[in-house]
Amino acid sequence: MSVPPDSSSPLKSLLRQAPALLLTPLPLALLQPILNRIATHVASSRAGLFDRLGPHAGKRFLIDPVDFPFVLVLTPERTAPRLTAHRRHERPAHDAAIAGTFFNLLDMIDGTLDGDAMFFSRDLSVTGDTEAVVALRNALDDFEGSALAAAIGSFGPFAGPASFVLSGLRPNRGTR
Repeated sequence: MSVPPDSSSPLKSLLRQAPALLLTPLPLALLQPILNRIATHVASSRAGLFDRLGPHAGKRFLIDPVDFPFVLVLTPERTAPRLTAHRRHERPAHDAAIAGTFFNLLDMIDGTLDGDAMFFSRDLSVTGDTEAVVALRNALDDFEGSALAAAIGSFGPFAGPASFVLSGLRPNRGTR
């Protein structure tokens, strides 16, 4: 989980390490209601996502933001979609894994970064059932509007502040 040091400035280095520093002591049980809300909101607002996933709709996708102290497991089941957080040492069962920095993963989901380019530049790692990962990527590419906007929309009246915070952090995130 170590984040490579950023030689460009101490502030950028601190900003890159801030998520891990702030999130490490956070009990994951506090995150779970938020993650459940995101999964159910996105699934209910974009039901076609499951059709696009086809036989991969029930697969477990490990999403590894390497600069966070935890990993996520996405199980996009039509009737009970789940997004769960796990400490890194738990090694949750999964069919496929996607790893990269939090903001690279976020930008890929949002469609502002190309997953193929990230993969070939080694900013993104994919292991396990690559066919399932390609199906997930295609489903997100076909997503009507922004998948990230749909996830942020699940925060209801807090969607505006959540979007503001993310947009403020993005320019300062550094690279890789």
